[in-house]
Amino acid sequence: MISVESASETILREIKPLDLESVEIVSSLGRVIGEDIRAVRNNPPWDNSAMDGYALVASDTDKASDSDPVTLKVVYDLPAGSLPKEAVKSGQAVRIMTGAPAPDGATAVVMVEKTQALNGAVIIKAPVKAGENIRKSGEDFKAGTTVIKAGSVVRPAEVLMLATVGVPFVFVRKRPRVAVLSTGDELVDVYNVPAAGKIMNSNGYALASLVAECGAEPIQLGIAGDTRESLHEKLSKAMKADCILTSGGVSVGDYDFVKDVLKEMGSSMIFWKVAMKPGKPLAFGVIGGKPAFGLPGNPISSMVAFEQFVRPALLKMAGRRDIFRRTFSARLTKDVKTKPGRMNFIRAELRLDGSGATVEPLEGQGSGVVSTMVRANSFIIVPADSSGFKKDDTVKVQPFDSSVLLREGHGY
Repeated sequence: MISVESASETILREIKPLDLESVEIVSSLGRVIGEDIRAVRNNPPWDNSAMDGYALVASDTDKASDSDPVTLKVVYDLPAGSLPKEAVKSGQAVRIMTGAPAPDGATAVVMVEKTQALNGAVIIKAPVKAGENIRKSGEDFKAGTTVIKAGSVVRPAEVLMLATVGVPFVFVRKRPRVAVLSTGDELVDVYNVPAAGKIMNSNGYALASLVAECGAEPIQLGIAGDTRESLHEKLSKAMKADCILTSGGVSVGDYDFVKDVLKEMGSSMIFWKVAMKPGKPLAFGVIGGKPAFGLPGNPISSMVAFEQFVRPALLKMAGRRDIFRRTFSARLTKDVKTKPGRMNFIRAELRLDGSGATVEPLEGQGSGVVSTMVRANSFIIVPADSSGFKKDDTVKVQPFDSSVLLREGHGY
């Protein structure tokens, strides 16, 4: 049995980012860019107006005032998308729309709200500074600038940039395709009514949702019975995926065959017990160059193990650098008692308000108590060498529901 830290390090050493593929930028959201994106032209491409108004020679307005306004001849209109007809000279103005190229000779734009149009002329009642309301070519970025670095996660802002620099397709890391398989004769699918002695295949659906939450693609393979033949058939189909994820069949029962069948299929089993609670019976190996996780059958154990080990692995496969959940310090509202020897992950409710962070351990910490997981938004992490904490102690908390930070008005 190895420590949580050793298990994590061992797994991540075996994980490599997936290859690149080209996708349309509208499909790139949440993906990791695999190439530096460089601008091929300045942005803005030319000097342009930041306002609807009048382009003019700024020095013409130096003495303008309410009592002695300056009147300039409007020589033409310049809408956005059109090119200037001619340069602007002293004594002239061009009626210009936002984004239109600034005509040669124009050194400023006065916003329309500060002018008065009159019979083909414009009246200016206050001085305008040189450069006012003109966006200079390249003031955002210049041609040749790296505007997005390889390894960046695409957000709507990156999509905006890709479109701005004229990149309709971009190379991104492939989404990991994850085979999800539940094992056990006691399981039935959610579409069926369980007979006596049977239970729902909750793990298959929970793990598929966790995979999808990571931005990966779950491939649900259903249920394998407690026979080597059934497991072998299902795991053979799983080989088409980038990662294999099973639940159940990894403890010490007579019908727990997952470890054995993986070995028979050529898997190099690296470990199968981790000093953690819940989640101790966790198997990890590599089969055909693909990582294979054997998670516990108990639903909470399975979800805790996924959070600590599978999620970081999938994010690394997808090219992400920020692969671990952030942790916070919080004040404990109740005593927490544990037995030393294994790292404990206590389901809890983290609360953030103006007075700081508090965390409440929830009643019902059994590995099959689903209702506690629904109420929880975080884990209190109790180190393996600790026997717990007292009320008001400061503890380490790992949120797995980031919406708690938004609900309480905090960024993350």
